[in-house]
Amino acid sequence: MNSAVTSIKLVLLGEAAVGKSSIVLRFVSNDFSENKEPTIGAAFLTQRVNINDNTVKFEIWDTAGQERFASLAPMYYRNAQAALIVYDVTKPQSFIKARHWIKELHEQANKDMIIALVGNKVDVLENNEDERKVAREEGEKLAEEEGLLFFETSAKTGLNVTETFVAIGEKIPLKTAGDQETDSNGVAISDEQRIDLANSGNAAGQTAGCSC
Repeated sequence: MNSAVTSIKLVLLGEAAVGKSSIVLRFVSNDFSENKEPTIGAAFLTQRVNINDNTVKFEIWDTAGQERFASLAPMYYRNAQAALIVYDVTKPQSFIKARHWIKELHEQANKDMIIALVGNKVDVLENNEDERKVAREEGEKLAEEEGLLFFETSAKTGLNVTETFVAIGEKIPLKTAGDQETDSNGVAISDEQRIDLANSGNAAGQTAGCSC
């Protein structure tokens, strides 16, 4: 197996209470909690997965969805290689907000960023399909128009959560065993040092809290 580790800085964006933190919790810990406090600023978590015989380390910034924290978002998506834009399939307003985030990332973020549009909480539809307020076709159409990956997920059941992250990892060039980043003086940079450099200044408002 390839011993090199590819680090991917990934940010989650979306309206409050769409399930961003629950998606991360499911991916990182394979766990779910019905009641979580809202994220303040952003929470940072990591998870390693094997993708096509390569090791990928996701450095995940889970941002707060409340409007008062919106101005902090560029700190977290700046230099990110990937983003999950999450909406709640039962809340049309959250889909409108997702459109806003797509526009902002296209205008201000890394031009090569891999973006996945994620419609969460499909488990709510199991007992009552009438709860759906954003059609799957509507999400698929937006993703196709904007060149995004698209998944419908359930953080509660785990449906398509890992698959979303793996799909992103498959889109990003992975390091080979001989790859080694260096700084401006030619000194090799470890994964940990590179994380610190990429995220310097991003600690403002950081917390381990989650919102479901």
